[in-house]
Amino acid sequence: MQLNGAEIVIECLKEQGVDTVFGYPGGAILNVYDELYKHRDEIRHILTSHEQGASHAADGYARATGKVGVCLATSGPGATNLVTGIATAYMDSIPIVAITCNVGVSLLGKDSFQEIDITGITMPITKYSFIVKDVTKLADTIRKAFRIAKSGRPGPVLIDIPKDVTAAVTEYERQELGKYVPEHPDISEEKIKKVLSMLEESEKPFVFVGGGAVLSGASDELMEFVDKMDAPVADTLMGKGAFPGTDPRYTGMLGMHGTKTSNYGVSECDLLVVLGARFSDRVTGNTQTFAKNAKILQIDIDAAEINKNILVSEEVIGDVKEVLRILNRNLKQQDHRPWLEKIEAYKEKYPLKYHPDVLTGPFIVEEIYRQTKGEALIVTEVGQHQMWAAQYYKYTKPRTLLTSGGLGTMGYGLGASMGAKVGCPDKTVVNIAGDGCFRMNMNEIATAVRHNIPIIEIVVNNHVLGMVRQWQDLFYDERYSATVLRDSVDFAKVAEAMGAVGIHVETQDEFKEAFKKALSLNRPVVIDCQIGSDDKVWPMVAPGADIKEAFDEEDMKNEQSV
Repeated sequence: MQLNGAEIVIECLKEQGVDTVFGYPGGAILNVYDELYKHRDEIRHILTSHEQGASHAADGYARATGKVGVCLATSGPGATNLVTGIATAYMDSIPIVAITCNVGVSLLGKDSFQEIDITGITMPITKYSFIVKDVTKLADTIRKAFRIAKSGRPGPVLIDIPKDVTAAVTEYERQELGKYVPEHPDISEEKIKKVLSMLEESEKPFVFVGGGAVLSGASDELMEFVDKMDAPVADTLMGKGAFPGTDPRYTGMLGMHGTKTSNYGVSECDLLVVLGARFSDRVTGNTQTFAKNAKILQIDIDAAEINKNILVSEEVIGDVKEVLRILNRNLKQQDHRPWLEKIEAYKEKYPLKYHPDVLTGPFIVEEIYRQTKGEALIVTEVGQHQMWAAQYYKYTKPRTLLTSGGLGTMGYGLGASMGAKVGCPDKTVVNIAGDGCFRMNMNEIATAVRHNIPIIEIVVNNHVLGMVRQWQDLFYDERYSATVLRDSVDFAKVAEAMGAVGIHVETQDEFKEAFKKALSLNRPVVIDCQIGSDDKVWPMVAPGADIKEAFDEEDMKNEQSV
């Protein structure tokens, strides 16, 4: 049948099973929006307050559901406003397809009104960027974009379509979407034997889990592997929930704000099994001393990650789920009771601690965990509250902590929480924000109200840029340059002005009641939580230091008293 470019865009989205898109219209993309209007019963469009909110919402939708998220924007500033969200998805390997429209083909390269080379701009932060100047190639390009986004190591793809291409007519033939079957590289028997030998010879193994284990859906295989290895488990920020945080072998996060148990354990182990983690600088600290007593086995789908930051002893290139299946079939049951007893002693000696008698970030997170019974979908912004959310909420399932781990994007969480709630309407979705982050994209509260998306926004309000101030306090002799936010902004009233419920709390009891109320309302709620400006995330490793040098508040006091 004969269809124009805009009709092809919508039909291809329907082919891919897309039921929700996030976006903001403008002149260049009007043809697509006109067609979207005709299919509004099949594809829900969420109009955000800003294009960045749309890209973050598509990202949150993808992380929560495992599907490809879709966002739309017009040319020029509309397209460039997507860039931070695209880069956020790229750094965390999240599959989104961003569709932008541009000026007509004849106007490209002439500095036309609202013209920008968005494919050029996004080339370094996408798996692939397309510009489609021929309508006959549009359908295949869209199909290819979705395939690229979710294959191998997932990531964002951008399609830019000049406006006259959305109006041009060509033959379109619908294609049924077959079941996606990931490609798995062949792993030789020799490689498997070598890896099994490493695993079975180890006396002090440690399993380290990253976001790749979440993306591959490897939770069941991981549990079986840990059972067989009889080993302790640490994770990254992105790996939360792949292995349950309630399991006795779980030791917490590794790295700069990881637990002392994880940092000490990895420093002392003789084998580190790395599953879908890329050795970020926030994890490794000093790369020269990281896990220096251990052989390192890295399993990852992306060959580019092998020996990039840390030299490894052995690697397996492949999907974590599939590789673990192979290993589990062949691995003999191990027994490492003395090693696990040592790790348990570390856990007892170095528990996470906070001041119990006042309202703090850790208390807020633990109370959210208590009231949601660990079943909520937690989203965060970036900063101290992000670390507290990682430390004090026990994630037992994958895709239940959504956060910007790689790019560290302030303003990410509110858009992402809306996308997550739209994708998982039966889940309680809580976005934990700092006051600095909330200021970045608070306009999306109006979006949540407009579309009846009942998210709970927790603002951990210390009236400063908390994480930056923490560094200024510890490493810059308390020179608080541009980190103090004290002013007259009332976030509860701001929320009410946008049509949401706003609640101001200052004590533990007030927070308990406010959160209980928020859970019962089924409306967008903002809880403005007043905490101390000097609260810190503990433990901490100084940038570039050995992770064994983790210190906490007690260590600081002991050092000062000497």
